[in-house]
Amino acid sequence: MSQFLDAHQHFWSYSAAEYPWIPPGSALHRDWLPADLEQIQAPLGGAGSIAVQARQSLEESRWLLELADRFESIRGVVGWVDLRSEAVEEQLARFAGHEKFVGVRHVVQDEVDDRFLVGKDFLRGVRKLEAFGLRYDLLIFPKQLPAAIELVQELGAQPFVLDHCAKPHIQAGELEPWAQQLRKLGSFANVSCKVSGIVTEADWTAWSLEGMKRYLDVVEDAFGRGRLMWGSDWPVCLHASSYERWVEVCREWTGDWSEQERAGFWGGNAAKFYGV
Repeated sequence: MSQFLDAHQHFWSYSAAEYPWIPPGSALHRDWLPADLEQIQAPLGGAGSIAVQARQSLEESRWLLELADRFESIRGVVGWVDLRSEAVEEQLARFAGHEKFVGVRHVVQDEVDDRFLVGKDFLRGVRKLEAFGLRYDLLIFPKQLPAAIELVQELGAQPFVLDHCAKPHIQAGELEPWAQQLRKLGSFANVSCKVSGIVTEADWTAWSLEGMKRYLDVVEDAFGRGRLMWGSDWPVCLHASSYERWVEVCREWTGDWSEQERAGFWGGNAAKFYGV
């Protein structure tokens, strides 16, 4: 493997008010900007990234696109719009005109209603994405997988990608019902999956590839290698892993894949999915 594309990472200029979920004193408790990622990626062969929203505001989408205008390494932006708003088409039109605006995400994992994804207003908004050629990133917990399955079945022409493998309960050692439901979700051809963000679902100080492998094997079985894409979830991953270590672990995991399969996983699948 030579160059790779990171399918999932975040930027922010830190403020306690805008990012209340960031623990004070943690590695995340500072600004993390494109120059920081470029410095890490360059020695490893990184060739850019997909920047994903971390705040639920239209300002976040504008700010990420401004960064994308300044940094070629930002290949695409997955932003936020209010998909439940009557003005959703206006919001989508405003951002979709930018060539690097490639998708939309809502932090569904934080919603109290486990069926939020199939709520009438939200479903109406997601239906609008196809006309703008936009993808939708699914950020959910395992308990929300049944609703995600309903959503992707209902909108069979809309491309979806599952973030962080739906955050399985790795630290607790639980496979079911996550594994069965993940296989069901993966049975729909319009859904891909990011192998990202799972180190923070494990024991932050004692995780290993050996401990992760039974979860990764389920993911591979559910989606097949052709619909998997590598992502760092940087800088959130820094709670549990350096960027370099996650690259190395995933290189080891994919070591016996064919050259074509590895090329897809390390960037080709993400580039095709997002059109970047």
